Amino acid sequence: MRSEGLPFANVQRMIATAVLAFVACTVFASPRVYPTGVTIYDPSRAYNCFVSFSSLDGSTHLIDMDGNEVHRWPHVGLPGEVIDPNLTGGKRGHVLLQLSDTSDPRGGIFTNRTVGELDWDGNTVWEWGTQAPGGAVRQNHDWQRLPNGNTLLLVTIPQAVKGLGPKEIGDQAIYEVTPDGKLVWQWVAGDHLKEFGFSADGMRYLRERIKRNPPEPYGYLEINDMQVLGPNHWFDEGDKRFDPKNIMIDTRKGNVVLIIERKTGKVVWRLGPYFKGSEYSPDQRIGNKTLPRPVDQISGQHNAHIIPKGLPGAGHLLLFDDEGGAGFPPAALGIYAGSRILEIDPVKEEIVWQYNGENSGRPTWTFFSSFVSSARRLPNGNTLIDEGMNGRIFQITPDGTIVWEYVTPYVGRSTIDGKPFANSLTYRAQPVPYDWAPEGTPHLEKPVKELDVTKFRVP
Repeated sequence: MRSEGLPFANVQRMIATAVLAFVACTVFASPRVYPTGVTIYDPSRAYNCFVSFSSLDGSTHLIDMDGNEVHRWPHVGLPGEVIDPNLTGGKRGHVLLQLSDTSDPRGGIFTNRTVGELDWDGNTVWEWGTQAPGGAVRQNHDWQRLPNGNTLLLVTIPQAVKGLGPKEIGDQAIYEVTPDGKLVWQWVAGDHLKEFGFSADGMRYLRERIKRNPPEPYGYLEINDMQVLGPNHWFDEGDKRFDPKNIMIDTRKGNVVLIIERKTGKVVWRLGPYFKGSEYSPDQRIGNKTLPRPVDQISGQHNAHIIPKGLPGAGHLLLFDDEGGAGFPPAALGIYAGSRILEIDPVKEEIVWQYNGENSGRPTWTFFSSFVSSARRLPNGNTLIDEGMNGRIFQITPDGTIVWEYVTPYVGRSTIDGKPFANSLTYRAQPVPYDWAPEGTPHLEKPVKELDVTKFRVP
């Protein structure tokens, strides 16, 4: 059984809307012609694995460390998620992807009809969505296969939210679905809005924003991350907020990271929200010399999650701090536009490690993605970063040395106001161990020396 591909027109509308939403706060300075593929690779210092990502060409790609595409699934994912074989009965090369679309003119998080699990050959082994409330799953931004075989899905519910006015907007929820399609647990963000920590001024700002504008294609909160905490030393030491079954989410527009108690649905921990007036501390650009220090600000963050047991930094919160416009009211951003990766002690709420462009010997603004993006800790202590706005995926050592860098050649085309444009956006990148792919899947580990751009010229 094979499902039809996700209609790409809705992906185009989604990205066009995102670009329009952020262009007011972003200065694009990318060259028109630039190298793609792997531009830096030191196999002796990198964590060597496959890397998976969905692209605006309508496919999900699996590449090796030399940038060779070793596999492709003809569907996008938001995100595409290669599944640990321990959760598929040992079957390798299975992936969660979006399979069909509603063609909802609102675009963004409203459009998805069904999602599913595909095998290596692209056969659908599980599909869900038409059984969902309203006949469409509207999955977006995240999902997770659980050890019990169920699947957690971050979804959209078009409805008016109590306290925000009568207008139908994109509320977000979490569904847990069994392999046979039964919805066995759900949590709806709008039911817990008072627990998010927004100030009275922030709520007034949000209500006015909703009143003035048409429904936002990414929802009023834009929750972009949803992961079960998993085993962690905080819980082992007695902190019940970090129950392994509890769920971490973050809301991009609200500048807040939350832990939801699975038993009650209540918010039991949060970082933020950060809003107007919560500027960076003066030393935020100095790097790791002033660490640890209290969290100063996050704005428009993505991929907030607890580093799993067994990895360096286990138990800490890792996130991509986009530093794009966000907040109720909007946070005050720095003069030099640049993103950060933050590793945070979630109990002390202190930054214990960070990365920005300066850690790689370059200006702050050379590392910047005001929306999308991700960061994942690797077994050797390196961190895999997706600078998603620019389609750049790279791996750094703890001191910020870039030991692998890849620029996606997979470009999608869309239109804004009838004008065509090219876009290499990548929402999230996933490190995939070699043994998660079928045995014998080829891969290369040939070093790539960084070019001296002051001397290299196109012939």
